[in-house]
Amino acid sequence: MIDTHCHLEMKPFDTDRQEVIKRAKEAGLEAIITIGSDLFGNKKAVEISQQYDYVYATVGFHPHDAKDFNYETFELVKSLSKKDKVIAIGEIGLDYHYNNSPRNVQIEVFKDQLNFAKEIDYPVVIHSREAKSDTLSILKETGHYKGVMHCFSGDKDMAKKVIDMGFFISLAGPVTYKNATKLQDIARYIPDEFLLLETDAPYLAPEPLRGKRNEPAFIFHTARFVAKLRQISEDDIVRITSLNAKKLFRLGNSTEGVFAYKIRDSLYLNITNRCTNECSFCVRFHTDYVKGHNLKLQREPSEIELIKAIGDPTNYKEIVFCGYGEPTLRLDLIKKVAKWIKEKNGFVRINTNGHGNLINKRNILPELKGLVDSVSVSLNAQNEEIYNKVCKPIFKNAFEEVINFIKEAKKYIPHVQITVVTLAEVELKKCQEIAKELGVPIRFRHLDIVG
Repeated sequence: MIDTHCHLEMKPFDTDRQEVIKRAKEAGLEAIITIGSDLFGNKKAVEISQQYDYVYATVGFHPHDAKDFNYETFELVKSLSKKDKVIAIGEIGLDYHYNNSPRNVQIEVFKDQLNFAKEIDYPVVIHSREAKSDTLSILKETGHYKGVMHCFSGDKDMAKKVIDMGFFISLAGPVTYKNATKLQDIARYIPDEFLLLETDAPYLAPEPLRGKRNEPAFIFHTARFVAKLRQISEDDIVRITSLNAKKLFRLGNSTEGVFAYKIRDSLYLNITNRCTNECSFCVRFHTDYVKGHNLKLQREPSEIELIKAIGDPTNYKEIVFCGYGEPTLRLDLIKKVAKWIKEKNGFVRINTNGHGNLINKRNILPELKGLVDSVSVSLNAQNEEIYNKVCKPIFKNAFEEVINFIKEAKKYIPHVQITVVTLAEVELKKCQEIAKELGVPIRFRHLDIVG
């Protein structure tokens, strides 16, 4: 876990700062980012980061303190930004709730620091409160779209606009509060690859610690709550947000592609990145990651490697052949591994584009009888024209063959279902009619929501 935003340099930690940092480490935090916000805070944040190998710092002037920003302080920020373990410019932005600094001054200081961050290619940590319009227009004006909207308090429209720009959105303790229904709705909406978590300590302690002095170790309460909101496990939310923090702030090395990855209580087997479709909506064309797992394979796994990665199949609700490619391209591997899983009393599912018979030039379904419990076939269109447009298959007559694959699957696989991604071109009602004719259930997947 990484606390991407706290203020260890502030006075509330003067009496027990070392103990607070130790508790964070013992709780399981891999890294803490302490955020500079004024003249003293910038110096202190950098000083603390030098004392602990897992504490990093940012430097910048908060909108509350913009009135104190001048040539000398700007030179200090520039100088401190060169220090080892300073990883971003922030906390900067606009605050029209308190107006502790005149708005025109806030705007100029915000622009100056954004332009500097762009010049040195550093991410920014942005504070925006009741200043949506000016924040968005200034970001567009400067064109620096690398950073995070910290402790997000805007509306869903603002969330969408900053995500479209490329900004991460960070959630803090307030998302756990009972009256925070709008923020909780936003917490469900944020795509995995744009989500961060923070404490903003010493402020905004999460439930059930609300009212107490906040500290980095408390981030797990927020993580647990957000995981429940998004209907994923705590491990999932920790992995997703930590990966995002590392990518944004350039912490550590990127992870290698995985053969087996867990989401909730299912284990997925990523056996190939090859595919016979080039679907316009496929997540692999814009990221290597699903739920924080790197699915970009350096090589395809062997039977022995997969069995070793699975361990005890009964530890999972199901074992799913599903990665960044079409699994039936490796039919022999599927049969061998599925046979082993069934011998160990596991449940097997295959997620496929339905091209298995085309790929292997025969009806493969009889070969999967007794080995596969469930198959999920991606239809994603109501007719051949739309299928060719959306999925771009390498085969001719692919749509018709997918329909035939579903019909055959029903003869040999206990559970067969169709999935359809909700695209503008796809008529969902007609897809439902196809499912009804075939006698199989249908599930709709929202665009950009994967895993």
